[in-house]
Amino acid sequence: MEIINWQNILESLLFAAGDEGLTIKHIAEVLEINELKAAEVIEELKEVYDNDQNRGIMIVQLAGTYQLATKKENAPYLKRLVDSPSTTALSQAALETLAIIAYKQPITRAEIEEIRGVKTERPLHTLMSKALIKEVGRAEGTGRAYLYGTTKEFLDYFGLKSIDELPLLPDKVDEEYVQEEADLFFEKFQETIGS
Repeated sequence: MEIINWQNILESLLFAAGDEGLTIKHIAEVLEINELKAAEVIEELKEVYDNDQNRGIMIVQLAGTYQLATKKENAPYLKRLVDSPSTTALSQAALETLAIIAYKQPITRAEIEEIRGVKTERPLHTLMSKALIKEVGRAEGTGRAYLYGTTKEFLDYFGLKSIDELPLLPDKVDEEYVQEEADLFFEKFQETIGS
C-alpha cells in the first residue's frame, strides 16, 4: 500500500494557492480526508517550518485561511528586492496579462483569470511593480473588486500617444494569426524592456 506524504502535498497546495490561502475545509476536500486530519497535517507542517531555522518561510493563518509567508526577520532583504530596479524581462504570464489589460481595461483580476484560465496574482504584482499597470477604480457589486488599467509608462514603452493606438484585433479569430500577433507584441515588448 502506498504511503501518502500529506505534508509534501499540503506544502504544494499552499504554494499554489498563494496569498489567497486555503481553508481547512478546502484542504480536506482536495486531500480527500476529514477536517480533523487536515488540521493535524497543517499543524505538523507548521511545526516543521517553526523548528527548522534554515527555512525562510512559515505557515500563517489569516482570516480563516492558511498560507505560506516569509519570516519577519527576512523583511529587510525582501524590501531590497522590491525596491531594487529590475532589468529582467517579463514572463510569458506577465506579458499575456498585460495584453489582456491593455485591450480590455478597465478589468478585474477575476475577468483576467477567466480569459487566461489561470491565476494572475503574481503577474499583476510584477506589472504593478514595473508601473505598467495600476488600479483605476473599483467594480460595482459584491466585493467591489479592483479594476486594472495601463499607465503612462506603458504608453511610453510602446511609443503610443494613447491606448487608442493599439493595433485593432481582428473580427474573425484565426488562431495562427493571433499567435503571430501575440509573438510580435511580446517580442517588441521584450526588446523595449531589455533596453
